[in-house]
Amino acid sequence: MHESRAFRVVRTVGLTFLLLFTVLPLYVMLSTSVKPLGDVQSDFRWIPSTITARPFVDIWSTVPLARYFANSVIVAGCASALSVTLAVFAAYAISRYTFRGRELFRMAVLSTQMFPGILFLLPLFLIYVNIGQATGIKLTGSLSGLIITYLTFSLPFSIWMLVGYFNSIPRDLDEAGLVDGASPVRVLLSIVVPAAKPGIVAVGIYAFMTSWSEALFASVLTDDNSKTLAVGLAEYSTQNAVYWNQIMAASLVVSVPVVLGFLLMQRYFVQGLTAGAVK
Repeated sequence: MHESRAFRVVRTVGLTFLLLFTVLPLYVMLSTSVKPLGDVQSDFRWIPSTITARPFVDIWSTVPLARYFANSVIVAGCASALSVTLAVFAAYAISRYTFRGRELFRMAVLSTQMFPGILFLLPLFLIYVNIGQATGIKLTGSLSGLIITYLTFSLPFSIWMLVGYFNSIPRDLDEAGLVDGASPVRVLLSIVVPAAKPGIVAVGIYAFMTSWSEALFASVLTDDNSKTLAVGLAEYSTQNAVYWNQIMAASLVVSVPVVLGFLLMQRYFVQGLTAGAVK
């Protein structure tokens, strides 16, 4: 198919605009992170007059960034692992078995994605407070409470995604395993899960990224010891000064795990989304 000159020009202009729209903010972050604070507070310069790595050193002492980093890794890792594990079993049951309330359950899972998360903030907070008063189990101001909270976001979507992916896997594989004497659980773990690896990886990446960057619930349900990165980064802004260079440096540092994970798993992520969209 021959492309007209006008089409090539429009495409080039559009792609160039999208490239600049993506790259320029990243460049501003990077250039700001290597400037002294005095240069950041003065007139903006595209090319830094002085380059220093000091902000990348100071970010660890200005705020307890290492603790916030560890909290985010624990919360995001546990939430994504639990979400994937529970979603695998739930999605397999919906995909392979017929039971009373099956369609109602599917619609309930999907309907949870139609409401803004802020609607659940106050109910969850009250539930956690009442549980703490009744049982002594502390869910507010703790990592465990935050993990449970993030499960309410990622688990329904994970189930919905994996149901579509499991539906694309031929049932003949299950039947072959059952004929050989394997139990349904063995069929799931030994046959279906390896075949569904791209979809499971895509779900895991989604759950991790959602938990890693969430700030609204973390700002309410955490205390000084359980803060995550999304909340802790705000502490670089004080009543006396705003450490813009350290904010940019910290933002770059905390983005590394997500970016590396996405790049390493990109192939599975694309395959999982493509197959999950097919029902």
